[in-house]
Amino acid sequence: MLLGDPKDWIKRFRSLDKRFLERIWAVWERCVEVLPPDPEEDTITANLVDFLLRDAKARRLFHYIELHFKPFGYTDQGAAYILGEIDMAVLLDQNRDRYLAYECKRLNEVRDGVTRSLASKYVLEGIRRFVTEQYSEGLPVGCMLGYVMNGNAVAAQVKVTNAMNAHKNQIGLVARPSKETPIFSILRFSSRHCCNTSEEQVEIRHALLPFP
Repeated sequence: MLLGDPKDWIKRFRSLDKRFLERIWAVWERCVEVLPPDPEEDTITANLVDFLLRDAKARRLFHYIELHFKPFGYTDQGAAYILGEIDMAVLLDQNRDRYLAYECKRLNEVRDGVTRSLASKYVLEGIRRFVTEQYSEGLPVGCMLGYVMNGNAVAAQVKVTNAMNAHKNQIGLVARPSKETPIFSILRFSSRHCCNTSEEQVEIRHALLPFP
């Protein structure tokens, strides 16, 4: 549970996201060097988490990073159950209800010379899980991290934005996505969505990370 002014928490999450992405970029080249060709999402994320946990500057930003984090929901009787499994979560402290979630998806996958954008999967199997509150229930901010496998983050952003518009009703899209300042070669934008299970809105912060 978040105590205090929700606007203060949104500012805190935005700031943490920016500083966390700066550390992701700092370790990204070394992370890519140890990966196999055409790695799957889980392989990329597992190695990224490993490098971040060994990065002294990154460790100052959080209590812990958890791979495949399983947030709890609660029944009316107070019994806990697992809501889902988030690719990566940045825990602010020992309270596991306070975290910044990162759902990670591959984009612009190249197979046999053909590029598949995978933008619809990014939207329907990523963004939508925040909107249904399977991820980040009761939290005002969640994050998407796109691994752009052909390195063309600009084209990936266009495809993702088009897919968001095509599925806007399914993801409760409130308005056109807003541009955010890039962090080195990481393209960023944000979007606002109405949650299905409550009257609250959630801000999704998007970062597209080019794979060399």
